[in-house]
Amino acid sequence: MPRVLIIGYGNPLRADDGVGWRMACRLGELVRDETFEVLAVHQLTPELAEPISRAELVIFVDASHNGLPGSWKCERLVLNTALASTLAHHFTPASLLGYAQAVFQASPPALVVSVAGESFSYREQLTPAVEAALPQVIEHIHGQIARFRHGPETSYA
Repeated sequence: MPRVLIIGYGNPLRADDGVGWRMACRLGELVRDETFEVLAVHQLTPELAEPISRAELVIFVDASHNGLPGSWKCERLVLNTALASTLAHHFTPASLLGYAQAVFQASPPALVVSVAGESFSYREQLTPAVEAALPQVIEHIHGQIARFRHGPETSYA
């Protein structure tokens, strides 16, 4: 079975900015499978390149400032080899994939799931629009993983 790494990131103390963190926690509770690794982190750091290098599929989940609150999108991330050797102070999913390629010679396929937030103020709860989107996003992520497991060469996202 392919190994799947899910990285949810954001600040759970900043309302909808915590959606990636909360999604990772919920997916971790739902998925009890040794082929999954689920991480909830505040930000993307260079240390994440190592677990990325061991994965056969990586799914990043984060909040977005763009879009109608609660709307979401899932996009396939394509490695930009021009960025592969660039070390930056701030890591993005693309730069982390580049870092994993440069350091570990690994470039697993990756998806980025972005959920549009409404509020990024100081509070621990998600807004109702973002909270309402979570079941659909979780279902979509499960579907993407199932498609990948049935044929990693198949197009997805």
